[in-house]
Amino acid sequence: MYNSVLEAPFVKGYVKMANEGYERGWHERNGGNLSYRIKKEEIESVKALLDFSKEFTPIGATVENLKNEYFLVSGSGKFFGNIKSATEENICIVEVDDTGKNYRIVWGLVAGGRPTSELPAHLMNHSVKLTATNGEHRVIYHAHPVNAIAITFVLPLDSKIITHLLWEMMTECPVIFPQGIGVVEWMVPGGEKIAIASSELMKKFDAILWAHHGVFCSGIDFDLTFGLMDTIEKAAEIYVKVQSMGGIKQSITDDGFRELAKDFGLTLNEDFLN
Repeated sequence: MYNSVLEAPFVKGYVKMANEGYERGWHERNGGNLSYRIKKEEIESVKALLDFSKEFTPIGATVENLKNEYFLVSGSGKFFGNIKSATEENICIVEVDDTGKNYRIVWGLVAGGRPTSELPAHLMNHSVKLTATNGEHRVIYHAHPVNAIAITFVLPLDSKIITHLLWEMMTECPVIFPQGIGVVEWMVPGGEKIAIASSELMKKFDAILWAHHGVFCSGIDFDLTFGLMDTIEKAAEIYVKVQSMGGIKQSITDDGFRELAKDFGLTLNEDFLN
């Protein structure tokens, strides 16, 4: 039991990750959002500090396998740069009702507001990952890393092409995202269309590149999810620099990727090899 929700380790981990993303320059103004599916023992440790008096509000999607689950999420229009210094004003805990169609805020956003406008996309992807990973994945993270966005203006919006190029940029990439990266063509953010498209790709991938917008990642915990985003952005940055020096002259071969996968015990996505 804690005297404040802010004392809970899962809240501290959330705040640390949000602040690291802000310091990387991935969250201009109110850009990006972050959600965490709270473990049962974690919610029990703070339950006495929650407020269950608010009415439920429609999610905008149905997520039956997330009924009665709790999520720590960023607020709509809130700045990631303020989460560390004014946590209760910028994030909240939401409870999903027993139908999987509605939510209510039970903690946070004390100065008013609502959860991120991407809440339907977050919960639909949590729903997919709950099934696909047998409940292991708990974090969904959306950020605006500069180089990852930049490459969507010059490369074909094709999952195989972009994945293969990023794998080539850094040996660790096929180790960290062996199934590759899904790519979604530009869509209006916050809507049902992009939420559906993303959740379909999340059945196969842990990372999605939203064209001209940002990256959407899923992971087991804060560190691994942040590390996935960081690796994708670093690979994209290397590609941008390589292109500025005249383009690729030599690279890792597909047989090299296969050898790497064998040595690391990975199942590499063969569909993304030439």
